[in-house]
Parts: sequence; structure tokens; C-alpha cells
Amino acid sequence: MPRPLWTGAISFGLVTIPVKVVSATQDHSIHFRQVHLEDLGRVRTRKVCELDGEALSQDEIGKGYELSREQTVPITDEELDRIPLPTAKAIEIVAFVDADSVDPIRISDSYYLAIDGKVAEKPYTLLRRALERSDKVAVAKFAWHNRERLGLLRVREGAIVLHSMRWPDEIRSPESLAPREVELDDGEIERAVQLTDSMALDSIAGFRDTYRDALEELLTAKSEGKELPEPAEGEEREEGKVVDLMAALNASVEAAKESRGEDGGGEATVHEMRPRKKTASSGKPAAGRKTAASRKATGQKAGAKKTTAAKKTTGAKRTARKRSAS
Repeated sequence: MPRPLWTGAISFGLVTIPVKVVSATQDHSIHFRQVHLEDLGRVRTRKVCELDGEALSQDEIGKGYELSREQTVPITDEELDRIPLPTAKAIEIVAFVDADSVDPIRISDSYYLAIDGKVAEKPYTLLRRALERSDKVAVAKFAWHNRERLGLLRVREGAIVLHSMRWPDEIRSPESLAPREVELDDGEIERAVQLTDSMALDSIAGFRDTYRDALEELLTAKSEGKELPEPAEGEEREEGKVVDLMAALNASVEAAKESRGEDGGGEATVHEMRPRKKTASSGKPAAGRKTAASRKATGQKAGAKKTTAAKKTTGAKRTARKRSAS
């Protein structure tokens, strides 16, 4: 387990449970340094005073609260330590509530509570069993970094977890962000519910950070002087494309079923809601307009008539000559 971040005790009525707080999560993000492009020397951030421009050491830096752009009030760590803080070394449980009554938006960071010494084993197990049997979570107050915080205790795989929570006034209201009233029929809503059912999973444990995997592959290739991997082709999406909502839902449901190996029961397509373009001609040729084939046929007929007329004229001339000779 990682190094403890805080040591104290859980206050559970008259029960005291010595605990150590350790981080329940790990940051696997890939971090970069700022470097000088010419020689790859590291560029560090210097703490410089805005008034005299001089770099400062850590012991020259203190805290101050800015009342306005012109006035700042200095505050020392000793002054902060003198402020009464009953929960300075305790996680004080103040209530038990149903887990469903806690809005997830209020949950912040998560920590494991580990026992601090053998004396904590029995009361720790007692609290864990009580939470499991009651199907409730504990609301607690605790202090961290000279600030009182609200916390939530629950059980995960036999360990008690402390979730740091935000106070109610720290949550912004989404009222102004809500969309205007739109009309939906029951068929569209029912199809959307079917889509949620077809995409339902028992667990999200199988998801992984594919971007981080690709970034690690890129960094490995560069460090070993190998050819850089080709970027994966993503699905192109047209921005601002208006689609038939019901057709899109149908197609989504069928695609979800196919991905699970279920029988889709039919094909569905997305229909774009765009006006149809008027074609210049229909199946029949327009009136007053002759096709190339008809013009050719007409020309052939005219040529045949001219040939017949010429033959008749030549024959008449020959007959007249014979009569005059006789």
C-alpha cells in the first residue's frame, strides 16, 4: 500500500477506530516535461516576485488572501492552527443515510481507511459489518489541510472507503443549462429505453484507456528508433447533420444487438432529413423533347421516303423517253 496521507481515528458514537488514510486511486496518465527544443534541456518553473522580479526560495513564500487587486491580507500557518477545528484528527460520523440519496456529483476523491494497529481490528470490523447489514452509508466530517470537509464512508471488498464530498453550496445549479421543451412521442421514448437495455452491461471492469495505450506505443517506438505506428482510422462524423431520430434509434438498437451476437431481426438505416432534389427528367422523355434514338429513327424514315420518291421520278422519266422514241 502507498504511504499514508493522514492518520487519525474514526469517531463512531463512543467507539474510536485508529485509522490511516491511503489513496484509493492511481494516476496512470502519461506526463510530459517542458524542454528546450534545441538541446532537450528541462525548463523549470521559477517562483518569481511580481514586484521586484527576483526568484524566491520556499521559506520566503507565505500565504495571503486577496481582498482586492490593491489589498492582500497576509496569513500564517500558526494563525490557521489556532482556529478551532474539532475534526482535526478525527473522522466524525454524524449520520447514516441510504446510498441512493447521495448525488454522485458531490463525490470527489476516494481513499481507503486502513487500521492503525491491532487495537483497531475489532471496532473497524464492527463498523464494516454494521454498514453492510444496514445497507447504508455513513456521513462524516473530517479536517484536511486546515479545512473541514464532508465525507462518505462505505464498504468496498471488505475495506472501508472514505469519499471526500463537496458541500451543497459548492454545486452549481444546472437550471440555466436545461434545454427548451421539445416534443417527443411515446414511440421514440420506448425505442430509447430499448437502446439502453441492449447496451446494458453487468460491469464496466473491461474498459481501458485506449488513448494511453496508443501514446505508450508511440513513445516506445520513438525511444527505440522504430517506425512510428500508423494512426488508427476513426469513424468520421458529419457535424450538424440532421437525422431522422426514430431511424437513428432503430439503427442503434440493431447495431447493439449485432455487437452482442443477437439476431437483429431486420436491417435499419438512418435517413437524412434533407429535401429531395428535383430531377431534370422522369422515366418518360419530356414533351417536345426527342431523344437521340428517336431523332435517329426519324432521320432514317425520312431518308427512306426520299429514296422511294427519287426512284419513282427516275422510272417516270425513263417511260416518257421510250414513248417519245416510238
